[in-house]
Amino acid sequence: MKTNIHPNKFVNRHIAPSNKDLEQMRAECGAESIDSLIDETIPANIRLEKKLKLNPAVSEHQFIKELKKTASKNIVFKSYIGMGYNPVILPPVIQRNILENPGWYTQYTPYQAEIAQGRLEALLNFQTLISDVTAMDLANASLLDEGTAAAEAMSMFYSLRPRDKKEANQFFVSDECFPQTLDVLKTRANPLGIELVIGTQSTIELTDKMFGLLVQYPAGNGEIRDYSKLFNKADSKNIFKTVAADLLSLLLIKAPGEFGADAVVGSSQRFGIPMGYGGPHAAYFATREKFKRNIPGRIIGVSVDAQGNKAYRMALQTREQHIRRDKATSNICTAQALLATMAGMYAVYHGPAGLKSIAERIRNFTRILDLALGKLGYNQVNKFYFDTLLIKADEATISKIKNDSLSKFVNLRYIDSDKIGVNINEATEVNDLEELIEIFASAAGKTVDDNLINQLSANDDSEALDFMKRESDYLTHPVFNSYHSETELLRYMKILENKDLSLVHSMTPLGSCTMKLNGTTEMLGITWSEFCDIHPFAPVNQAIGYKQIFKELEADLAEITGLAAVSLQPNSGAQGEFTGLMVIREYLKSKGEGERNIVLIPSSAHGTNPASAVMAGMKVVVINCDVNGNIDLSDLKKKAEADRNQLAALMITYPSTHGVFEENVLEICETVHMYGGQVYMDGANMNAQVGLTSPGIIGA
Repeated sequence: MKTNIHPNKFVNRHIAPSNKDLEQMRAECGAESIDSLIDETIPANIRLEKKLKLNPAVSEHQFIKELKKTASKNIVFKSYIGMGYNPVILPPVIQRNILENPGWYTQYTPYQAEIAQGRLEALLNFQTLISDVTAMDLANASLLDEGTAAAEAMSMFYSLRPRDKKEANQFFVSDECFPQTLDVLKTRANPLGIELVIGTQSTIELTDKMFGLLVQYPAGNGEIRDYSKLFNKADSKNIFKTVAADLLSLLLIKAPGEFGADAVVGSSQRFGIPMGYGGPHAAYFATREKFKRNIPGRIIGVSVDAQGNKAYRMALQTREQHIRRDKATSNICTAQALLATMAGMYAVYHGPAGLKSIAERIRNFTRILDLALGKLGYNQVNKFYFDTLLIKADEATISKIKNDSLSKFVNLRYIDSDKIGVNINEATEVNDLEELIEIFASAAGKTVDDNLINQLSANDDSEALDFMKRESDYLTHPVFNSYHSETELLRYMKILENKDLSLVHSMTPLGSCTMKLNGTTEMLGITWSEFCDIHPFAPVNQAIGYKQIFKELEADLAEITGLAAVSLQPNSGAQGEFTGLMVIREYLKSKGEGERNIVLIPSSAHGTNPASAVMAGMKVVVINCDVNGNIDLSDLKKKAEADRNQLAALMITYPSTHGVFEENVLEICETVHMYGGQVYMDGANMNAQVGLTSPGIIGA
């Protein structure tokens, strides 16, 4: 029978096994059919009784057409909002040969160092970039985002309180830190019993109740502050000091490691990574040598192989969650490896001189704008700045500026009713400066000399940052001084790529939760300007396409999981665990059962499970498993009953980490519910459930 459906189906192209392969596997399993194999594998009492209500599948060609329509609903404005997110110039050689190259984006977690030498070297480049620029002893191989990195620093130093400060539970946070960082800190501090003290760094009185502090550098409003006096006071009180720093600014101003920071955190987004409406981006975490066994995330180290040759490996793994579990320093189990690799290659490509020139150009453009605003009669508040100006004006003037900016497709940062922030970036050109100056001139009812920028460029600014000017060298390693042409970098990246195993070579018969590969068609949109060039704090009406995708995805995931609602906020599986447990925690508190704080976790569970439970302020009780990895039901019932008044939740992976659909899963969930607990289902193996069963049916 002839069909009008295009034969180029996504499922046939993307899912590797052919019908012949499936038939061979079925025969090997001794099953009569695929359906009978599924019947034998998944308990009948949890099977879906009807098909999922999802939109019909479309061809890849049709999907791209529809995605372009959706993308066109996003409107890309020139962004000067700042706040930790900046337009960038991603070198095409890096975009095409790393971001869009399956030889890089399909590599597996580098547990086997011998088949990951290229990526491990690339990540070591990233670590070297971070430790050099921050002037710290070591850095990890990246984290999820700046807010998370700041929270990890807070948690690390809380666990490192000396004996005479074990009762100290306050963490000072400057009110000039980015608001998104403050929000993450508030969430992470609460379950640990940490009290945030949010205030002004110049007037805060440091006390013995404080174990740590966090400042933004430059400050969130753009001012470059000297924190040496504050840090000296902190040292006298034995308070750990964390700096959230703009990485690019550190090429010109004194590095935090040079004025006493114990940890430096931030984002590498400015090193060639598009804004992407907020991410993903590779955050960084740098600290002192003495904290190397407490730092969160992966660390790449240099060793030797059996022949005595230099070799790279993941170092100090004994501190990580997959080994220490509930005693781990963090639940972080991975890194933004692809994006960290890109940021590292951005530094390799430009080198120290090129990076400094980019930073100097940004600083110079910001100074020109400052001088122009002064000539127009505006009150620009920041005395010392890198890339951000803070302008005070009356409400009527700000309204004129906003209306004119929006009509010209320009986004500024509007702070309260009397302040505007303007952030200059790598992508800013001279004509952009002219446009900004014209916007402010028009609002002030003034005209601008056509030669103004050339006139202002002649003004000497060499001593403006002397009080915090960077004098130390950075990026002196040969790798940052050898590959500055496209062909040189291309060859270097290809050499590293060829040292790694990826799906361009073979299947990877490892893992489950890390193997959610996206097909090429799904990847195409990530480099489209309509998706990658939108600031996360852009007005909502400029991101209608994004909102449509979020809404559709949430609805589809709710249908697939059988649950009532979905949050897309957690940006990793480990963060999803923490979020789920925090939801359970708040739910129990809302019922007046805040005393419930015990989480049952099978001994076979991912190490992130117990680590996340501790982060959420829970106590872990381990449930025994049998020789096949299945939950010991009698042990579960005994421990659930023993802790019936404190039981908060069970964390369960289904199918299990052994790949088995446990027959008694309904009874397991019913037991937990009977004793007042909730069920958190780890979605690591969720792919195996789709269309066959769901967490909602099972009892999550």
